[in-house]
Amino acid sequence: MNVAVRSHATTKQASEHFDVLIVGAGISGIGSAYHIEKQLPGTSYVILETQATFGGTWSTHRYPGIRSDSDLHTFGYSFKPWVGPPIATAEEILTYMNEVIEDNDIAPHIRYKHQINSASWSSEQNLWTIEATTTDTGEAKTFTANFLWMCQGYYRHSEGYTPEWKGMDRFKGRIVHPQSWPDDIDLANKKVVVIGSGATAATLVPNIADACAHVTMLQRSPTYFRLGRNAIEIAEELRRLQVDEEWIHEIVRRKILFEQDAFTKLCIAKPEQVKKDLIDQIRAVLGPDYDVETHFTPTYRPWRQRIAFVPDADLFKGIASGKASVVTDEIECFVENGIQLKSGKLLEADVVVTATGFNLAALGDIAFEIDGKPLAFGDTVTYRGMMFTGVPNMVWVFGYFRASWTLRVDVVADFVCRLLGHMKAKGTKKVEVRLRAEDHNMPILPWIDPENFNPGYIMRNMDLLPKRGDKPEWQHSQDYWTEKDEIPKTDLDDGAFVYG
Repeated sequence: MNVAVRSHATTKQASEHFDVLIVGAGISGIGSAYHIEKQLPGTSYVILETQATFGGTWSTHRYPGIRSDSDLHTFGYSFKPWVGPPIATAEEILTYMNEVIEDNDIAPHIRYKHQINSASWSSEQNLWTIEATTTDTGEAKTFTANFLWMCQGYYRHSEGYTPEWKGMDRFKGRIVHPQSWPDDIDLANKKVVVIGSGATAATLVPNIADACAHVTMLQRSPTYFRLGRNAIEIAEELRRLQVDEEWIHEIVRRKILFEQDAFTKLCIAKPEQVKKDLIDQIRAVLGPDYDVETHFTPTYRPWRQRIAFVPDADLFKGIASGKASVVTDEIECFVENGIQLKSGKLLEADVVVTATGFNLAALGDIAFEIDGKPLAFGDTVTYRGMMFTGVPNMVWVFGYFRASWTLRVDVVADFVCRLLGHMKAKGTKKVEVRLRAEDHNMPILPWIDPENFNPGYIMRNMDLLPKRGDKPEWQHSQDYWTEKDEIPKTDLDDGAFVYG
C-alpha cells in the first residue's frame, strides 16, 4: 500500500496520508474499494470503520431472521455473481462480502474500531484532515486525504429510533429495539408485541412466532408487501443447464431490473390496480374471512414508502396459523402488563419490540468544517445526490429506495473513478460543484418530494439533508434506470464542476 507519513500542523502526532479515504466498511465501502482497486491501480486508500468488523447493517443488526428486503441478484455487486436464494440472510451476505474482501486484497486497507470525530477541509492545502479515535484504546488518530468518499450510510448504527410513549417507565416487561438486539433475551412462553409494520417487523414476527407464546404485530397503519417464492425460476433453469454463473448473474439482474422498472411505472400509472394485486396476494393466504381491509390495506398509493418482499409468505402463514396476529390501532400509553390502546383495548405483553425505524445521520455524526467554518449540510444543494455545493473533493453514496441500494454503489463508484482520473489528467487537486449562472433562478426544494416518497426517518429529519433543484443534475432522482445511462455520460467539464 502506497502510504506516505507526514506530520500535521495542528497536532503533535504523526498523521497518515492517503489519496482517498473511504468512510465505512459496509456494502458501499467495500464495493467502492473494489472499484479503486480495479479502475485506479496505484491509488493509496484507507477505509475507516467504527465497528470491529465489516458489513455495516449486516453485522450491527442481529435480531432473529435478519435478511435482505431486496433480491441479492441486484443487491449483490455487479462484478460478483450471487449464487444463493434471492432473499438472503445477514450471514449469507457477510460471507459474500468477505469473499469480495479476500479476492481483491481489500483487508489490509481497512482500519476497524476507528470512530471519526471530525473532517476538516483546507483550501490552502487542498486536503481533508480526519480526526478519529480508536474505540478499544481511546487513542487519537489523524489522517489526511485528497478525496473523501462517504460510504457510511444514512442512519445511526448505535441506536434505533424509538418514540417516547407515556408510561414506558411503568412497564414491568422488557423493551428492546431490533437494532440493539440483546444476546440474553429469552422469548420462551412470553407474550411479545412488535411495534411497526415495515420490513423489520415483517421479518421478526415469523422468525420468533415459534419461540414465544404469541407474537402480535401492532401497527398504526398498514403497509404494502410483495409475496413470492424465495427463488428465481430463470436462475434455477440456467443452473440446471450448467450455464456459467457470470452469465446467469447478468441475465437475472437484467430481468429483475426490467421487471422492477415496469412495476414502478405501473405503480404511478395504475396505482389502484397495483394496490388490488398486492392485497389480493395477501387475501389468498389469509383467507376470505380475514379483515384484510383493516390490517393490510394502506391509505397511500404503492411505492410512496418502500415495499418489502416477504419470501414464501412466511409472515402471513404465521398469522394464518394463529401463532401471530396483527392489531391496527394507536398507543394510548404503556401500563405495567402491556400497552393500552386508544380503542380501549389492552394488549398484554412481557416483551415489547420497537421496530419503529432509524435515526437519520446524514454525515455519520461527523463534525464537518470547510476552511474553518462548520458545514451545514442542509444548506447545500446536491449534484445528483453525490456531491454538494461548497464541499470540495467529497462524494456521498446514497442508494435507491425503489431499487437495490448497491446498484448506486456501482454507478457512483464508476463516476468517482472517472472524476479522479479526469482530475489527474487536468493536473488539478480540487473539484467542487457550484450552481451555474443558468441555475440561480432554479427553485430550491427539499431533498425528496414527500408526495413521491415519504418514509418516517426522512420526514423526521429532512432539515439535515441537502436541498435539491428542479433540474435532473441537481437532485437524486431515485431513478436507477435513467441514472445508469445519464451519469456515465456526465460532462466533467460542464460549468457545474469547478476545478482548482
